[in-house]
Amino acid sequence: MAFVITGACETEKAGECATVCPVDCIEEGKDQFYIDPDICIDCGACVSVCPVDAIEEEYDLTPDQEVYLEKAEAFFANK
Repeated sequence: MAFVITGACETEKAGECATVCPVDCIEEGKDQFYIDPDICIDCGACVSVCPVDAIEEEYDLTPDQEVYLEKAEAFFANK
């Protein structure tokens, strides 16, 4: 399971998550940062540095947050 960046990032694109990721799986998109679910190693380094608590484990997503996993998958599918 990968981590997913949720809606709080849309209003606060801080970027600390990308700087601490040991596998460089976090990229900045137009509206928020995204975690590549195929590269994420589930280390959790990004979670503790996110100033807006926008990062959730995939299996902890609420139904209304699942759209953010879909957005990440679409973002990386177009790369």
